Amino acid sequence: MAKRAHLITGGFPLGTNAGHDMDFVRLRLLDVLYEAGCQTSVSNSFNDIDDQLNNADLLVSYVAGPFPDPDQCRVVDDWLREGGRWFALHGTSGGKAARVEPDGRRREMVRLPHHDLLGAFFLNHPPIRRFNVRVQTEDHPIFEGLPAEFEVADELYLIEPMADSNPLLTTELPKDPSPPGFGFVYANDTSIQADGKTRILGTERKVGKGSVIYIALGHTHAPENNSQPFVDESVTQDGSTPKSFRGVWEDEHFNRIVANAVSWAMAA
Repeated sequence: MAKRAHLITGGFPLGTNAGHDMDFVRLRLLDVLYEAGCQTSVSNSFNDIDDQLNNADLLVSYVAGPFPDPDQCRVVDDWLREGGRWFALHGTSGGKAARVEPDGRRREMVRLPHHDLLGAFFLNHPPIRRFNVRVQTEDHPIFEGLPAEFEVADELYLIEPMADSNPLLTTELPKDPSPPGFGFVYANDTSIQADGKTRILGTERKVGKGSVIYIALGHTHAPENNSQPFVDESVTQDGSTPKSFRGVWEDEHFNRIVANAVSWAMAA
């Protein structure tokens, strides 16, 4: 019997791209799932998650805004405990942002129940840059065929891992290099680890018989949905933003992680 997957891709407000090329990612993920033999349903939010997880083996999410509310979190949690596997990418660790006084121009991410369920909470990211990614758990099946370290160009997410999640990918960044006024506000940098330089970019959280894997990599945009004001000079020498940016979606190592993650879920 074919395995069944449910794919959630979309931005907020619903139906928008929210600064990402959602159509590109949706097609890429559907192609991977199809090649793996999955029968896949598609949504742009978690609103119908109760129905969609019935008989589903795998949940895949790539979102910029949509997140499960507390009731939907309980649905996903119950599904995971019964053996479901959730592969979450990029903006899934985000969600809701609140305006910060005094002028209300800057925003701060709000920690919500879905972050505890996922095992990771997004704080901010500096401008798109090049950085090295290190595999922390080389014997994990999603890293089969990967080197211990590889370079990417992407948004380097500053992620606070939950206490019960295990690190899968890391990088080194002693200080957030975001220029003044860039990105989101945060009171404390809870993403930096005890050594003062390590940042976690991938986590796994075991839930009952199931598991959720989160990989922070994955930004992409097209001219019609680009919201990047500039990028780091390691990407373009003058800091100009590429009109189309595919980043890790053109990287063989990241694409192997995605394919391996689908195989990992189907093997459950």
